[in-house]
Amino acid sequence: MEKAIVVGATGGTGAAITEELVKRGIPTLAFGRSSGKLERLANRLGNPEHLEIVVGDAFRSDEIAAAARGTDVLFHCANVPYHEMEKKLIPLGESVMEAANLLGMKLVVIDGIYPYGRKQMERVTEEHPKEPHTRKGKTRLAYENMLFDARWKRVRTMIVRLPDYYGPTANEASYLGATLEAIAAGKPGIFVGNMQVPREYVYLPDAASMVVELAGREEAYRQNWNIPGAGLISGKEIVRLARRASGRSRPIVPLGRIGLSLLGLAAPVMKEVVEMLYLTEEPLVLSRDKYESRIGPIPETPFEEGIAQTIRELQRKLKIAHL
Repeated sequence: MEKAIVVGATGGTGAAITEELVKRGIPTLAFGRSSGKLERLANRLGNPEHLEIVVGDAFRSDEIAAAARGTDVLFHCANVPYHEMEKKLIPLGESVMEAANLLGMKLVVIDGIYPYGRKQMERVTEEHPKEPHTRKGKTRLAYENMLFDARWKRVRTMIVRLPDYYGPTANEASYLGATLEAIAAGKPGIFVGNMQVPREYVYLPDAASMVVELAGREEAYRQNWNIPGAGLISGKEIVRLARRASGRSRPIVPLGRIGLSLLGLAAPVMKEVVEMLYLTEEPLVLSRDKYESRIGPIPETPFEEGIAQTIRELQRKLKIAHL
């Protein structure tokens, strides 16, 4: 990898991947819509000489292509609001593909586990059947089919699949984002789904390390890769660790179907989460066999350490916001 561009660099996964690239000394271009967010990202990383920022619209393939000239790997981390996924996800992906195809690039696409549908394996491998039963899952499967379509003859694509995630760069777009932000601020908050059932979460810096490692391997392209977490943990334990790190303890209310539906009257994105609640009741756990056998050991930051670091970063941001 000579030089990389991260599209959607200020989002949760995009910021983590940008940070990992910079840490490895790889010349990196951070592409996003907000100049303010891009500047804050660059400042947080110490404004290194090998990091450039470019403001642009990911729905404009010409803007991506203009920014990406001179780079050889494109990390597609941009996303759309949950309640706009069916209308906007594939047009966004096509914009990125058109730019990558024009320039003949390698492309790393960050995605989730929705296309698998209900689990049919104890540990879900990359060969697990893709039989989604939700609208979001079907949209994501159509998205994957578009990414690997034969019309993109000059693009070498890989899809990396993350489970639920958390970390210093995560935001409210993640399931845990709002929960950890509330705990960091010492305010009452919500938890999406069942707090008693252990689920898989990946710490974003660990995920970014694995994704960037894959991106540097020629043989990793034209296929899917699981990006597994450090194990399973319940919402109850997450809240306990977060409260201990923050030094504060306010109520955290679990939200099921009824609660999310009611909240969705004011916040449409919450209503859209309802159909994905099956993942909080019947957790899907990713197999690590392919990565470990072909790439090597998986980074596994302990939950206690990762959650504490996340809370510290959230509190730092709150302190800056109040200055």
